[in-house]
Order: sequence, then structure tokens, then C-alpha cells
Amino acid sequence: MIFFWGQIKDGNVERIVRKFCKDVDQIFSNFIPSDGHIDDDLKADTNSGLLSQKVRCLIKSLLNYRMVHDLRCIVFVERVITAIVLESLFCELKELSGWKTRYMAGNSNCLQSQTRKEQMKIVDAFREGKANIIVATQILEEGLDVQSCKLVIRFDQPTNVCSFIQSRGRARMQGSEYLLIVRSGDSSSLSKVDKYIKSAGIMREESQLCASLPCKPLESEMYSEEFYCVESTGAIVNLSSSVSLIYFYCSRLPSDGYFKPFPRFVIDKVSNTCTMHLPKNCPVQSIFVEGKYSMLKQIACLEASKKLHQIGALSDYLLPVFDEAVEDFALESGQPYNEEQVNYIAQEIVDYWSSFSCLGLYHCYKISFNQDFSYETTPNEILLVVKSAFGADFLSYSFSLETDRGTMNVYLKYVGAVHLSRQQVSMARRFQISVLAMLIHKDFNQLTEAISRLNMTHSNLDFAYLLLPLVRGKIDWHCVKAAVFSLDMVELDSSEHRCSPTGKTRWMQTTEGIICSCMLRNSIVYTPHNGKFYCITDILDDLNGNSIIKLKGGETVTYKEYYSTRHGVILRRETESLLAGRHLFQVQNFLVRRSFVNEKEISTAGVELPPELCKVIMSPISISTIYSFSFVPCVMHRVECMLLASRLKNILLEHCVQIGQVPAVKVLEAITTKRCREAFSLESLETLGDSFLKYATGQHLFKTYKHHHEGMLSAMKDQVVSNDSLCHLGCNRKIPGFIRTEEFDLKQWVVPGYCIDLVDNQNFISSQDDFYYKKTRHIKSKVIADSVEALIGACLSTAGELAAFHFLKWLGVEINFCKDIIDRRKVLARPETFVNVKDLELLLNYKFNDPSLLVEALTHGSYQVPEIPRCYQRLEFLGDAVLDHLITLHLYNKYPGMTPGLLTDLRSASVNNDCYAHAAVKAGLNKHILHASSVLHNQMTFYLQNFGESFSGSSFGWEAGIALPKVKHAYLFSQVQ
Repeated sequence: MIFFWGQIKDGNVERIVRKFCKDVDQIFSNFIPSDGHIDDDLKADTNSGLLSQKVRCLIKSLLNYRMVHDLRCIVFVERVITAIVLESLFCELKELSGWKTRYMAGNSNCLQSQTRKEQMKIVDAFREGKANIIVATQILEEGLDVQSCKLVIRFDQPTNVCSFIQSRGRARMQGSEYLLIVRSGDSSSLSKVDKYIKSAGIMREESQLCASLPCKPLESEMYSEEFYCVESTGAIVNLSSSVSLIYFYCSRLPSDGYFKPFPRFVIDKVSNTCTMHLPKNCPVQSIFVEGKYSMLKQIACLEASKKLHQIGALSDYLLPVFDEAVEDFALESGQPYNEEQVNYIAQEIVDYWSSFSCLGLYHCYKISFNQDFSYETTPNEILLVVKSAFGADFLSYSFSLETDRGTMNVYLKYVGAVHLSRQQVSMARRFQISVLAMLIHKDFNQLTEAISRLNMTHSNLDFAYLLLPLVRGKIDWHCVKAAVFSLDMVELDSSEHRCSPTGKTRWMQTTEGIICSCMLRNSIVYTPHNGKFYCITDILDDLNGNSIIKLKGGETVTYKEYYSTRHGVILRRETESLLAGRHLFQVQNFLVRRSFVNEKEISTAGVELPPELCKVIMSPISISTIYSFSFVPCVMHRVECMLLASRLKNILLEHCVQIGQVPAVKVLEAITTKRCREAFSLESLETLGDSFLKYATGQHLFKTYKHHHEGMLSAMKDQVVSNDSLCHLGCNRKIPGFIRTEEFDLKQWVVPGYCIDLVDNQNFISSQDDFYYKKTRHIKSKVIADSVEALIGACLSTAGELAAFHFLKWLGVEINFCKDIIDRRKVLARPETFVNVKDLELLLNYKFNDPSLLVEALTHGSYQVPEIPRCYQRLEFLGDAVLDHLITLHLYNKYPGMTPGLLTDLRSASVNNDCYAHAAVKAGLNKHILHASSVLHNQMTFYLQNFGESFSGSSFGWEAGIALPKVKHAYLFSQVQ
């Protein structure tokens, strides 16, 4: 049997061909190593036979352009299969993975043939930079004009000089290059290339010579006929070219599988008149002309060309305005987006310590804790002391932290102002540095270095605020003074220390000397033998160095023996009571969600310590105070983020008073990405803001551009709501600096008051345009666009549509938003002659002020009745945006606790064409559709007859049933108007 490729129609024949190909593949696989694959060693791949020398040369040539930013390259090949294989190879190579490759070939061959639409998508992707390399056959040798095309490579030789010149002409960028791959020593191919180059030079010389010669006047009836000229550009359309122009214009109008727009001519031979009817989605509906019978069609098209240009449907170059209008409507982006963006710091907590220490009057916020779990320790309150009040958003603020044992609720409340002396500020600064340095670093050398830096001269901006322990609502200055503890401060007079039950002073030996036992209770000690810090909570009178300790393996030894064998330390005071201590609390990111653990899974943190091995670092300081300070980094990180959110809100408040209703917490949600791994993120607000933006933009475009068809309106809307446009607008308003893109990193958190090294640029604080920032980070443009949409959603969900609209105006989105859209257009005199208005109003439970809108909403483009001026397409554009927003808003409000992912899934399941089509059929709207397409009629009848049972169930979600013609979807959209 012999089959010709491209003529396989029968299913049996196709199965035979597939089986044949499978057998061939099995035979070839016997000659290919099982582990054969293309990797980074091109030479080895060539030697093993996986690559040819020619392909290797091509790859090496491409690798020479790795440093070229946004490369656009076309590789010309002779055969379709070569294009397919090279595309697959380029996608597999790691070194070329940064470039996106597509192949393009003619559609006459059935070998993975491409439709014209698919080819245009590839070309558009190449223009936009979404595709970097196109491997193409001769189909791209002419017609493709991409100004940014930097490189053209001829993998296969051009067949003639015309092919050579045309393919070389695709390299449009200034300084572009044209490469030909020729086998070394192939004199015949080199001779052809040399001939092509010389021929191209001759043609260039001839064309330049001819260009300098004046042209003779053209004498032809074609140049004396009537024409229309655009003065600004000199573009001309005459009687001869007008017909093709009108047909070309109609071909660019929106269409579907049931109707292709084209002009219709009604010519009266008796009166020598012509009426041309244009498609319903054309702004000019009809043209009436009279004249010579043989020229009536041309005269009508020329008149239509004039009117289409006058109303803006044709550009000044007399081309369909679709592409140009979209490009003109796009926002000017200026310079390309730079992913390196600053990271703002709240100005309320930044100052020079020299200035902060001398303020005298400070504002205070009480930080309280409430844990929803049982634990051996409860946290004390902390007083946050700052240079200025944080504002109304911080009068009372609460949030939650997630620990391994449960939820810790944090409450922040403004408690007024306090006077502090410079000495008190200095002591408080040393206290917080000591406590936080020990908790975070747990390193004695780093603690010593941090304390020593306090005496350094420091003239840079720093994080300037104080964190003080509270006892019964008052500052615990005894605890604060613990930061300057030393043995010199211990009074040896026994009358000052009554620690024992008998009232006698009890002295204990430490590494640095004798100390009263009361100074050891509620202290932090350091043990040099193992380099650890411990909290001392009590003195164990029933234990000493000779007491028995049971090890994990069941072995029993004395404490003296344990320290001797384990740490090489000999206890000299084995009869002295041991100290009850515990490891310092673990400081971690309590802002992220975590799973709880059972009490039995928590390893004990308690230890017994001989006093002679301990060095007292701070005393007195309670374990509750230390426990509460272990949450300080996370608490202050959240406060810093809230301050930024409040700052952004206040900036917006200057332009719209309604935004004052938006809580700063909602703004914080809108600037927090999912990567922060916190209990909230911008995703839900982004979904809501995206739907409102499309809704508001759709209304504005529908009202402003009355002559634009649905395709142009959709393209213009896409420009407004595109990520590039939103990113550009957000950058202009300095929004990227507010966005939180990473989870809290304890290593990057700076202890307030810690002198930052001037060499450490990573932590050095700078200021610019009244903003403080610590460092830069990389943010993708889509993240900025998502945050902008989330801010729209935040305004909408808390302050209403007016606040969201004013936010758009502040961004720079110039739209006129109005709920009542007055569309001045031709009104039908008797709409009831086309549709049953009363039945439809009863069905929809709505009274139409203008029933002609109902007729327009039910008219398909194929229904070319002159009395009906428009089809449903413009109303579909508007209704689509309205339905999308209404459903999104409904889901957001009805399920406030829904996860962002589930909200997106529900929205996708509800907002789709199949759901709308089923709803239209269930309501019986399909009976009222006005159309003149037999294909559409047959398809609708088929579905209604064969799948009628599916319409009795759900109309939404995954159970909506069988798919229906898109026309029904469109009618439901248009009914919203």
C-alpha cells in the first residue's frame, strides 16, 4: 500500500501509518544509546553522533550572542521537519534555556501544520519579545518587519538571489548581523554566496541610479479618476482602490464561525443608484450614492472610505485603525522596567541616636500578650517608646503570632507620653541591645562587641526606639539596670541581703567571684565551659555536685562526674547547691503559619548548673520578661510593616477623603505577597481589584469610544489593565518600595540602637524623596501589578466604588466612571416588530426604558436587517465586565474566610462561557435570538435536541454540562446592559 502524506483521511489508514512510524522508531532506537541525550558538551555529543557538525556550528553561533539583551533571531531552514527538530533541540539545551524558541512553517503540509492564526500569534510573540528565536522556512523571507530583529542565520543555503536578499532584509535592527552556515571547503556553496553578494550589490547600485532619474508623468485614466486624500500624510484612496480597502476593513472587524463581515450592495439599474450596507459592528451602517452604473460600487466604497476616516475608523494612512488605536491608547512606559527596587523603612522609627536621646518627651505604646495555650511561663508587658505618635491606626491594634504550642495574641495600645532623661535612654538602649543580642545570636563574643559599640561615635541614621519591660503598668527600672550588672555593684554588707529562710545572707561562688544568692535568682548567666546562656529561675537546695543524675541511656553518675567526663571541668565546691536554669527561648519567625506540637513532643529546656561555672550577665531579670522579648523581633517587624501601610494610606488620603475609611490593615494585606507566608496575602484583594478595574475601564471605553467595535474596545481595555501598564503606574507612585516580597528573616533584622558598621552597605539606611530605605531588592513587574490591583480591591471592599475610582485617578488611570451610561444612538421606532418585548421583560423581571437595547442584545452579526443598527458585540463587551465583577464581588463578600486559591477557583468555575450559555438556555433566551446563519441554527438545534437533559441541572461550576455555541454566552453578557 502507498499513501501520500497529507492525503490521509480515513481512520484505518491513519492507524496503519502510526503503526508504521512506531515500528520505524523501534528499529532506529537499536542504534541509539539508551542513555543518549544532549547535554552541555557539544563536542562529545557530535563525536557520539547525537549532533551533526552543522547543528553544532549553529548552536555555537547562537551562544556567541548570550550577552545580547532581548535577542530576536530568525533561523531559516529549507524543510519543515528541520524547523520542528531544531525548535525541540533549542528548548532542550540548558545554555539556550533563557531564550524561548518557536518554529514556523507553511500550512500546506499536514506535518504538524499551523493555521494562519497560529502563525500570527507566533509573529506577535516575536514582536513583543515573548519569543526570542523563530526557526522558519521560506514563509518568513518576506512580509515580516520586526525592527528589533538583531540576527538572521541561514542554516540551509538560499536557493536563489531573491531568497538571499529577502531573508537578509529580515535583520531590521541597526547593527544587525546576517550569518550563513557553509561547510568548510565547499567551494561550490562559497561561490554561490559570493555570487549572491555581488548580485545584491548590483541591484543596489541600479536602484540608486534609477532613484536619481526624474519620473515621466503617468498618463492613465486611473490617475485622473476621483480620489480622497489625507492632507496630513498624503495617503490617497481612489475609485479603483476603494473597493479593496472596504473589503480589507471589513475583514478586520470582529467575527465568529457563523458569520464573516462583508459589505452588501443593492444596485438599482433604473435609477442608477446604489445602497451599500456595512456590517452591524461597523460605525457606518449604510451609504447611498448615484452615478454611472458601471462605477456605482466603486463610488459607494470611496464615499464609505471618506466617512470611515472622518469618524476615526480609518487612520490618516487610510488603514483600519484597530492596531494604531491600540498602540496610541497604550500608556507611555518611558524607560524599561528595572527590577531593582528600594525597600522603604518607616520614618517614625528612624533617627540619629544623638538626636533621639535628647528629645526628653517620648510617645509610648504598651505591648501586651495573651497566649491561647498552657505554658510554664507567661509573658510580661513591654513598653514601646518612640519619637512621635504613630497615628490613628495605632490607637489600638492587635494581631496574632503562631508558636509551636499555639497562638500568641499581641495587643498594641497607645498609653500617652513619658519624660526620659538622656541617661535613662542610654541605659534602656543598653538593656534592649543586651537582651535581644543574647536571644538572637546566643553568642558571648557578639554580645561583648554589641556593648562595646555603644561607646563608638555614630553619626548615621539608625533604628531609634526603645523597648522597656513593664511591671504592673510601670517601667521596671530595676530590670533595665540589670544590663549594667557587675560584681562591683554587689554590696557585701550582709544587712542588704536577707536571702535565706533564716534571714541570713547566702553567698555563692561564681566564675568571677562571690555573689548573693538573691542576685542569682532571676538572672541570665553565661557558662564558659560550653558557651551558652541560661535563665536562672531558682536555687535547688536539695541538689549539689554529689547528687545523682540519670543520663538518657539509663546510666547514673554524679553531677561532679558528669561535668568532669563531659566537659573536662572539675567542681571545687561540690557541696554547694545547684541552680535551676533553662535555655534561652528560641527566637524565630512567628508570623508564618506553623503546625502545633504536643506537650510530650517538646523536649525539656531545664538544666541544673553549678554556680561556680556561671558568669552573671544580667540581674535581676525575670524569665517572663525574657520570654516576652523573644517575640519582639516579630512584633516590631509587623509594626514596621503596619507603619508603611499607614504611610501609604495617608498619601492616598491627601487625594481622596473616602480612603480614610480604608483600614491600614487592609492596605497591609494589599502590599503583602504570598511569599511572605503569613496568614494573609494580596491574592484575594487582587482578584477583586482586577474585576473592578476591568469593569470601570469597560464602562469608560464603552461610553467614550462610541464608534469602536468590540475588538478594538477589548484591545484597548487589555492595554489599560495589562501588567506592564499597572507596573508603570505603580512605579510612578513609588508603590514598589512599600511591597513586601519576602518572609521575615531574623538574620536581616537590626536590633534598635546597635551601631551599624559603615562598611556594611546592606544595612546602611539612606533617604530619598522623604522616604527612608535600607537596601534594594529585585521585584518582578507582575508583583507590582498584582499589588496595584490589590490596593484597588482594598479601597473597594472597605470604602466603596468611589474610593476605588479615586485611587485609579491618583494612579493615573484617566477614566470617567459612571453607573448610568447614556449611549446616544439611533433608537428603533418599533422594537416589538423584531422581538417579543413584553415576554422578555416578564422573563427577565426587568422593565427596559429603551427596548431597542433588547433588540441589539439579541441580534447576531449575521442578521443584516437595515432597521437594526447594531449587533450584540459592544453590549457583550460591557456585560462581560459587569458579570465578572458582580460574581467576584459576590464570592468575596459571601465567603470572607475563603482562601485566595479557592476564591480564584470558584470565580473561574462561575465566570465562564459554558455556564452563561446554560443559563441562557434554561431561561429560554435562545428562542429570541435574531440570526441568519444556517450553521448556527443547525448547531443550536443539535445541542437542544440531544442534550436537553443537561439543562435541568446546575448552570454553574464543573457540573454545568455540555458545551454550547458561544453565541448564547454572548447574549447573556449583552442582557446585563
